[in-house]
Amino acid sequence: MAKPTVVVVGADKGGVGKTTVARTLLDYFTAHHVPTRAFDSESPKGTLKRFHPDVSEVVDVTSVSDQMRIFDTLSEASVSVIDVRAGLLSPTLRALRDVGFLDSVKKGQITFVVFHILGSSIASLNEIEDTAPFTGDAEYFLVKNFINNTSFFEWDQATHSSYFKKQKGSVEITIPKLNEMAFEQVELASVPFLTFVANKGPKGEAANYSFVLRGYVRHWLGNVWAEYDRIKLNDLVATTPAASGGSGARVQIVRS
Repeated sequence: MAKPTVVVVGADKGGVGKTTVARTLLDYFTAHHVPTRAFDSESPKGTLKRFHPDVSEVVDVTSVSDQMRIFDTLSEASVSVIDVRAGLLSPTLRALRDVGFLDSVKKGQITFVVFHILGSSIASLNEIEDTAPFTGDAEYFLVKNFINNTSFFEWDQATHSSYFKKQKGSVEITIPKLNEMAFEQVELASVPFLTFVANKGPKGEAANYSFVLRGYVRHWLGNVWAEYDRIKLNDLVATTPAASGGSGARVQIVRS
């Protein structure tokens, strides 16, 4: 049986742009023809589902029945992307431990990828320690989201070092901020970034988006995908079953 991949995108702090990252991941997998489904945990209305309605379901990750909808059906797609709502990353990881999911990851039966979206506060940085007990066998990425031109303590080397040097072998990748007007227009259009670039509407019909704004989104999305290529994301979600257990976390810092 093909080896499924679960990609968790989350943060315990709100307003750090996790859904934006999840949207770029879905666009990336679509472009690479990877069968992908998504779960939007902004229950009951959903945010990710507004942009990717054909592949997304709204779930409550704290509900056992919805956990079953996600994890009892992993074979239905090569990749399952879970956009975890603010405040629920640590509880979700604990639940994955309790149901034996992390044991399956350790045995090499499931590929587990975590995109941990950080804010600029100390509280957000403390999340790194909080999630560490659950990500030892995951492909674990610390994501610095620059969508709001956030500064991440790089002015204070002592603070920066005290958190990030705990994660050996970390790699920093910079993805530029998307132009504000371009971002707002994609929001208003309620389509994937890739669809906006193609000048298509929600149902695939021809649209009339700004040539200039589509250019900004195309350039930005190209940079995002180049960084995903650099971290070999497509290789990470390869569906060949592993011959042995997990090999430990690979911690990298992705700036977007």
